[in-house]
Amino acid sequence: MRIARIAVAGVVCLCVAAVVAPSVPAGAPQPAPAPAELSRYLPAAASSAIEVLRARVDERAAMDLVVFMDRYWRNAANEGFNASLDRIKDRLEASGFAARAAGPADGPSLWVEAFGRANGWNHSVGTLTLAADGETPDEVLLSRERHRVALCMNSFSTPPGGLVAPIVDVGPGAAAADYEGRDVGGAVVLGDAGAGRLWQMAVVQRGAIGVVSTAMESYVRPGPPGSPEDSTPAREWDVLQWGSVPYDETRRAFGFKATPRAAARIRARLAEGPARVKVAIASSFAPGPVRSLVAEIPGAVKPDERVLLVAHIQEPGANDNASGCATLAELARAIVQGIREQRIPAPGRTLTFLWGDEIRASRQWIADHPAEAKQVRYMFSLDMTGENTALTGGPFLIEKAPDPTAAWSRPSDPHTEWGGGPVKAESLKGTLLNDLFLAVCQRLPWTVRTNPYEGGSDHSVFLAAGVPSVLAWHFPDRFYHTNLDRPAMTDPAEMRHVGVGVAATALLLAGATPRDARDVTRLIEQAASSRLVLERRQGAELVKAASDKAAAAATEAAVIAAWRKWYGEALREVIDLPPAGADADLWTAVEGAIARLAKQ
Repeated sequence: MRIARIAVAGVVCLCVAAVVAPSVPAGAPQPAPAPAELSRYLPAAASSAIEVLRARVDERAAMDLVVFMDRYWRNAANEGFNASLDRIKDRLEASGFAARAAGPADGPSLWVEAFGRANGWNHSVGTLTLAADGETPDEVLLSRERHRVALCMNSFSTPPGGLVAPIVDVGPGAAAADYEGRDVGGAVVLGDAGAGRLWQMAVVQRGAIGVVSTAMESYVRPGPPGSPEDSTPAREWDVLQWGSVPYDETRRAFGFKATPRAAARIRARLAEGPARVKVAIASSFAPGPVRSLVAEIPGAVKPDERVLLVAHIQEPGANDNASGCATLAELARAIVQGIREQRIPAPGRTLTFLWGDEIRASRQWIADHPAEAKQVRYMFSLDMTGENTALTGGPFLIEKAPDPTAAWSRPSDPHTEWGGGPVKAESLKGTLLNDLFLAVCQRLPWTVRTNPYEGGSDHSVFLAAGVPSVLAWHFPDRFYHTNLDRPAMTDPAEMRHVGVGVAATALLLAGATPRDARDVTRLIEQAASSRLVLERRQGAELVKAASDKAAAAATEAAVIAAWRKWYGEALREVIDLPPAGADADLWTAVEGAIARLAKQ
């Protein structure tokens, strides 16, 4: 989902707090260029694991789970969230994970943990109708049947039979001036601000009974590229981005997210005079504990050390994030099958898989398992992994653990439309994870890109705890958080590619031999060399174009120094990669690579 990016980035920014001035002008994000080709340097064990996993990640089963989860608007503690968790649990049990209470086990196992409480919001009816006016009949503008997610989360039910109220257009609706001369008490308010802001201004401060928000990100479109829908005028678009309003048992009000078409119809009617809307809502709250599903494959050498893989269940989308849940389930099953068939060695470190409520489940796992959390070596977040890129528009992306591209804007490494959070250069710590994951994914027949760290999902939680973490996702998605994020936009083959890439990388991180680690040393050294060549080339161009060439040259010198430091740390991390420990040859390889890096 990528929720609450600024708030979550604030957690990470306990460690990384201030932005470094960008060295390129701000502007619309550009497509990321292809990163350096690194797959030729992969250890043979990784290449072998890729082939084994490609034959065992079941893309049809992954798609079946996406279709199942798509039935529900999945919020923590509600029926759809719990049914989805149980479906994943059943699939894993049938694949060889033994259900048990939490604790050490001799083989693959799983269990359910519960914590806190959530309100379990759901709804069966959410309809907004433009009421008849003279000869103009009622016109249903928004409904669960047509738009599925138009009703905002935490909306309360209307009285039986619904209600009728005036609708008032406040334009932007974010500022007090937008309400001057408009009586919104007892009315439904239409505005372009987000639902939460409209709620505060109209419901809390001025007595409105509900809000209708038109807010939608600029990259959202009404259909796939080249489709008839994609060529319609904006005011006719039938797409919306879902949202939420605060839970307020006192006011018991409601919110809707409007399509451009619905908003245009309301505004056209209001241009003729006052208008009313009919609102019918049947919503429910089922307060209950927040459940997380945990599965593990115990390590054979260092079982207390872990590689953690996480996917969040909540949200209504097929790609976001039923696809992430399905990808994680099928890669876990494929690993167990490969081990059982003796085609994949048992991992030296424990592999831990977690499904739950985004951000909250990860924070709770760390809080409930402090000893285990301290031993997490690497983490993967799987979010929006199943995109049909021809339809949704977004390539597969590896959001890197923070490196210098998170602290300095670089032409070679543009941020996505999601946008970057503040990262301090001095907080960066090198890791082998970024380039190793990229190299594994490059071995597969697809397009792979990277983006600088931006935050907003479970990887942010583990990064804040000091764990090297990456996000496997797709962006920009023209149907992100919309009513059009349905299984038709999901590609089973894409889920298989992501699953194989994540699983093969996790297995190498969990079970590398000293020989594997020497190959990883060569891979990281090559990545460092390629990066320094790139930075010197684009740095020279930036200095040439700068008005203050001295300042620009100083910035570029700092960038090069930061990369040398970052890759030096990444190379030192290779020493600890083999669970059985480094041998003399690995120490020699790493020390030699660090010495050569210092001379570049």
